[in-house]
Amino acid sequence: MKLRYLNSLHFQKSLLRRPCPDINSFAFSSQYFQTSAESIHDSRSYPFLSLTQEPSLTPISVPDYPKLLSKCNATKTPSPGMQIHCHIIKFGLANDPKSGNLLINLYAKCRLFGYARKLVDESPEPDLVSWSALISGYAQNGFGKEAILAFREMHLLGVKSNEFTFPSVLKACTFKKDLELGRQVHGVVVVTGYESDEYVANSLVVIYAKCGEFGDSRRLFEDIPERSVVSWNALFSCYVQSDYCGEAVELFHAMISSGIRPNEFSLSSMINACAGLEDSGQGRKIHGFLIKLGFDSDPFSKNALVDMYAKVGNFEDAIVVFEEIAKPDIVSWNAVIAGCILHENFHWALELFGQMRRSGTHPNMFTLSSALKACSGTGLKELGRQLHCNVIKLNAGSDPFVDVGLIDMYAKNDLINDARMVFNLMPDKDLIAWNAVISGHSQNGEDMEAVSLFPLMYKEGVGFNQTTLSTVLKSIASLQTNDVCKQVHALSVKSGFESDNYVVNSLIDAYGKCGLLKEATRIFRESLNVDLVAFTCMITAYAQSGQGEEALKLYLEMLDRGIEQDPYVCSSLLNACASLSAYEQGKQVHVHILKFGFMSDIFAGNSLVNMYAKCGSIDDADRVFSKIPERGIVSWSAMIGGLAQHGHGKEALRVFNQMLKYGVPPNQITLVSVLCACNHAGLVTEAKKYFRSMRELFGFEPMQEHYACMIDLLGRAGRLDEAMELVNKMPFQADASVWGAVLGAARTHKNVEYGQRAAEMLFTLEPEKSGTHILLANIYASVGKWDNVAKVRRLMKDSNVKKEPGVSWIEVKDKIHVFIVGDKSHARSEEIYAKLDELSDRMKKAGYVPMVEFDLHDVERSEKEKHLYHHSEKLAVAFGLIATPPGAPIRVKKNLRVCVDCHTAFKFICKIVSREIIVRDTNRYHHFKDGSCSCGDYW
Repeated sequence: MKLRYLNSLHFQKSLLRRPCPDINSFAFSSQYFQTSAESIHDSRSYPFLSLTQEPSLTPISVPDYPKLLSKCNATKTPSPGMQIHCHIIKFGLANDPKSGNLLINLYAKCRLFGYARKLVDESPEPDLVSWSALISGYAQNGFGKEAILAFREMHLLGVKSNEFTFPSVLKACTFKKDLELGRQVHGVVVVTGYESDEYVANSLVVIYAKCGEFGDSRRLFEDIPERSVVSWNALFSCYVQSDYCGEAVELFHAMISSGIRPNEFSLSSMINACAGLEDSGQGRKIHGFLIKLGFDSDPFSKNALVDMYAKVGNFEDAIVVFEEIAKPDIVSWNAVIAGCILHENFHWALELFGQMRRSGTHPNMFTLSSALKACSGTGLKELGRQLHCNVIKLNAGSDPFVDVGLIDMYAKNDLINDARMVFNLMPDKDLIAWNAVISGHSQNGEDMEAVSLFPLMYKEGVGFNQTTLSTVLKSIASLQTNDVCKQVHALSVKSGFESDNYVVNSLIDAYGKCGLLKEATRIFRESLNVDLVAFTCMITAYAQSGQGEEALKLYLEMLDRGIEQDPYVCSSLLNACASLSAYEQGKQVHVHILKFGFMSDIFAGNSLVNMYAKCGSIDDADRVFSKIPERGIVSWSAMIGGLAQHGHGKEALRVFNQMLKYGVPPNQITLVSVLCACNHAGLVTEAKKYFRSMRELFGFEPMQEHYACMIDLLGRAGRLDEAMELVNKMPFQADASVWGAVLGAARTHKNVEYGQRAAEMLFTLEPEKSGTHILLANIYASVGKWDNVAKVRRLMKDSNVKKEPGVSWIEVKDKIHVFIVGDKSHARSEEIYAKLDELSDRMKKAGYVPMVEFDLHDVERSEKEKHLYHHSEKLAVAFGLIATPPGAPIRVKKNLRVCVDCHTAFKFICKIVSREIIVRDTNRYHHFKDGSCSCGDYW
C-alpha cells in the first residue's frame, strides 16, 4: 500500500511539473497525446471551463470537478480534462474516487491508456468502476488483448464484475475471436446471475454468432425474456456481417411481426443485407420503411442506401439518394464509386471521383483503390500514374489495398515492370499481392515469370489459394509444360483444393492444352460438380486435339444435363466443327447462337467466320463477318485467313487494305494470312512488298512463319535459288516449317539437290515424321531414281518410322463418316465401290489417265491404278455422291495433302456429276467445279 501511495505522489508531481496548458492553445498541441487527436477544439466550445480561467484561481468545490469531467467525457475532449486533472492534484483532491474514475474513463475513451492505467495502478483501492472504465476503453478502441488482461487482473484482485463490465469483456473476446474465454466469461455471468440482463445477454448473442456458433447464439437470443430492438439488431447484424443475409432478412420480418418497431440501426443492417443479396425489390421495401418511420435523413442509412442501390446496379436510384445527402462524406462518395466499379461502369466511377475532388472531399485509401480499379478497366495509365503520385503525397505509408490496386493497374496497362516495382517495394507482401503480381505476368504473356514466382511465394511461407493455382495453371497451359502441370496438380490434391471448381476447371484446361487428354478426361469425369466452364474446357481440349467428334458428343451430353450454354462454349464447339469440317453441325450451332442472342458476342462471331471458312463455305463466312458489330483484329484475321486458304488471294488483300483504312492495326498472325494469300494466288510481287515492309509499316520483325510463307511462295513459283538464298539470310536457324517448304518446292519442281538437303535437315529436326521420307521418295520417283526410292523405304523401316495413313472424312446427316485407303468397313461399302467403278469408266471416256508414277508401291500398273482408285478422299467423295441429295455440294476433309491423282480425278468427277466438290487438306481448300479447281493447279 505504501509503494502504491509513493507512486501516486510521483505521478501527481510529474503532472504538476508540466506548465499548466493555456486553454486557448492546448487544443493544437500534441505533447499531451499518446495517439493522434481526432479533432481540434476551441476554448469557446467549452464555456463550462470558464471557472478555471479566472486570474485569482480558487479551488472549486469537490462536486463541481466531477460535473466538469462528466462534460469532458460526454464530448471526448482530453485536453480540458487534463487541465482539470492538474487543478485536482494542485488542490489535493487526487484521492477523490469519483473524480479519479471519471478521469480513468476519459483517458480510456480518448485512447490515452498510459494515463488511464497509471491512475488505476496508483489508486489505493481501484474499485469496479475504475476497472470497468479501463476495460471499456480498451474494448471500444479495439485493444481486445489489453481488455482481457485487465479483466483477468481485476478478477484475481477479487473485484466482482457487473452488468457494465461483462459486455466490455465479451466485446474484447469477440474482437479477438476468443470463444474459449468467452465461454468462461459466460460461466461467470451465469454464476453471478447477470444472464437475464439485456445488455449482457446481447453481448453473449454477439460473441457466439461472430465466432460462428449461430446455433448457440440463436438459443441465447430466444432465452432473453424481453427482447428489445437492440437485441434484434445485435443478432441480425451478426448474420449480415457473416454473409447470412437471407437469414437476417427473415429475422427482420420476425421482429416486425412481434410488434417491435425498427430503428435506424435495424434498417441500416437490412439495407446492407439487401446489398449482399443483390435484392433491389427487398431494398426498396426497406427504403420505404426508412421514409415511413422518419429515418430517411439519417446519414448512416443514406450511405447504406447509396451502397445498396449501387451494388445491385440501380445507379439512377443510387445517384438520387446520393444527391439528397446535404453534405456527402467520404463514406458516401466511396459507396457510389465502389458500386460503379463493381458493375464495371469505370468511366462513371472516374467522373464521380472527379466530382468528389471538386467538392473539396479528400480521397482516402479506399477511394484511391477504387479509382485505380477504374483506371485498370479503362486503360487510362496516365491517370493511374497521377493517382500513384497522390498516394505518395499522402505519405500514409504502404496500404496493401492500394498497392494491389497499383499492381493491377500497371499490369493491365502493359506496364508490368512498374507493377513489379510496386510489388518489390511492399514491406509486407500478403497472398493478395502475390496473386496480383503473378496474374499480372500471366496477363502480359510472361508465363515463365508467372510460374517461376509460385515456388518463391511458397518458400516465403505466404501460402496459396485457389486463385493462385488457377492463375499458375493458366500460364502452364500456355507454356505446355506437362511435368510442371502434374506437379501443381499433386500440390492441389495435397493442399485440399482438388475439389474446388476453379482449380478443377483450370486443371482440365491445362491438361487439355498440354495434350494430356487422358488426364483431362479423368479429372472431368471424377469431378462432383461439373459446370458450364468444365464442359467448355473439355470441349475446347477435344477440339484443339483434333477430336471434334468427341467434342460434339460432349456438347450433347451437356444439353442433356440441362446446363445452359454461353458464347464461350458455342465458340469452342464451332472450333470443333471447324476441325471436322462439320458444316451441317456448325450451322446448327449457328442457330443456337441466334436463338440465345449471342451474335453480338465477338468470340461467337469470330468463331462462326472461322468455322464457315474451314468448312469450305467462304460465302457464309463473309455474311457472318459483315454482321459482326465491332470487328477487331481477330475478326479481320479470320476473314483474311479464310479467303487465303480458299485461294481468293486478291480478295484477301482487298479485305486487308480495308482493315487498314478502318484503323485496325495488323498483328503477326494477320501478316502470315496476307503472305499465305499471296502464296495461294501466286502473287510473288505483292508478297515481297509486304514482307520487306513489315518492320517499316507495321513495326514487326519477320518470324519463322513469315519466312516459311515466303520460301514456300518462291519455291512454288520455281524460284528455288531465290528461296534458298532467303533461307541462308534468315537471322535465326530455320525450323521445320521452313525446311518443309523447301522440300515441298523441290518435289513440285523435281529438284533432287534441294530436296535431299531439306530432307537431311528435317530428319534431324523431326525424325519421327513420315512425310519427309514420302516427299523425298516422290522426288526420286519423279526423276526415275527407283534405287533411291528403295533406300528411303528401307531407311523408314530401319528407323521405325511408320507412314501416317491418309484419312478422309465427310459429314452426312449430322454424322461424321471416316475413310482410309482401301477401306471396306463402312456399312455401304458395296455401293461406294460400285460408284467408284462407275466413275472410273466415265472418267476414262472423258480422257482421265491415272497418274501411277506417284504411287511408290512396287507392283504392276493395274495394281497401282486400283490402289489410286481406292484413296480415302475418293471413297469419301463416292459416299457423298450416293448419300447426299443431287446437286448438293460435297465437302471432304483430309489429314494429308491431297495427292496429284485425286486432284486430277476430282476435276473430271465434278464435271461428270455436275456437283461442286470441296476438299480441305492440310494446306488449303480446293473447290472443284465445272472441270477446274480454284487453286489453278497451284498448290
